[in-house]
Amino acid sequence: MENNQEHKNPLKRLWANDTFRMIFIAAGIMLCFFAFGIMQEKVMRGCFGGELKEGKCIDGEKYKYELTLVLVLCAWYAIFAKFLMLVNNRFGCLESPQKDKTHIGWYAAAAFCYISAMVCGNMALRWITYPTQVIAKSSKPIPVMILGVILAHKRYTIQKYIFVLLIVVGVILFIYKEGKAKDDQENQIEGLLLVGMSLLADGVLGAIEDRMRAATKPTALNFMFAINMFSAIILFVGVIATTEIVDFYHFAVRHPDVLVKIGSAAVVGSLGQIFIFMMISDFGPLPCSIVTTTRKFFTVLISVFFMGNPLIPRQWVATVIVFGALFADALFGKKHLCGPKPESHHAVQVPTEEPDIEKNGKLQLEDVELQKLKKETA
Repeated sequence: MENNQEHKNPLKRLWANDTFRMIFIAAGIMLCFFAFGIMQEKVMRGCFGGELKEGKCIDGEKYKYELTLVLVLCAWYAIFAKFLMLVNNRFGCLESPQKDKTHIGWYAAAAFCYISAMVCGNMALRWITYPTQVIAKSSKPIPVMILGVILAHKRYTIQKYIFVLLIVVGVILFIYKEGKAKDDQENQIEGLLLVGMSLLADGVLGAIEDRMRAATKPTALNFMFAINMFSAIILFVGVIATTEIVDFYHFAVRHPDVLVKIGSAAVVGSLGQIFIFMMISDFGPLPCSIVTTTRKFFTVLISVFFMGNPLIPRQWVATVIVFGALFADALFGKKHLCGPKPESHHAVQVPTEEPDIEKNGKLQLEDVELQKLKKETA
């Protein structure tokens, strides 16, 4: 009887095929975060009410309200995470529900770092192109490793250091620009300093996550909800205290299309989280890491060819070096990650994925896989 039902339902039979399911989920991750990256670039580097020529806004306005942008994203991600928690509590389809025992102080500290990373990363787009931001943020393993060694007492293999060194070389090759005007160089320095601050915040966030996972092991959904809820609360206080919310309101009245772009970014970013859940739950963190790295590479290509951000030959070589090292790190760099205590290995893998929203609301949810294994062995 069951075989007859499967025969009558070709979609169910097709979904049972691992190859089809992996391709479908990978396509979902890529499409969602492609769209997120495009919307993010249109908001932060666009010219509202005017025309963009050679990076300058003619007869228009540029968006300057990073706190409000991140507030909207975090608030939506918190709501979305709460919705997923309710669905999970009802059907148990994502992870085993459990009470979160993590102290709010940990979440507050993590939220501050999370906000800092996102705001600085978005602000950097005022002065540098989207490909430059993506490539520069690909050096994220550096602060993560340094702070992991200092704060979490981790040890890494030689091959891990080699991969990170290649990333550093690639990033330096990419961002170095000879023969540029002084103003352009100063603008790029400002943008890269903001990226550096974003990377530092990411590194501290990774160390905090390590401590949280070792101490209380919050589930992925609990973590996603709490980190975004605390971030939204902090940002709400920030936009009120700085009166940025008032300026954003007037800007949105003049240019209502900005609401569509920000709303679209929030929706596709949250949908991307579902696909990340599905990928890690069904196939593990390694394929997810490879897919997200591939997504970044193609996002750079789209920005180059369709958003008017051309690269010179040296930057193409640097791009290949950076993403080659990232792929190698995804395939080989995590297999021998070790430390003084086995339980200190964190469930949220931060070295290769940005959540950029992609932290965005963007968490590497390995504990979904662990929960699945527990169910299978119970």
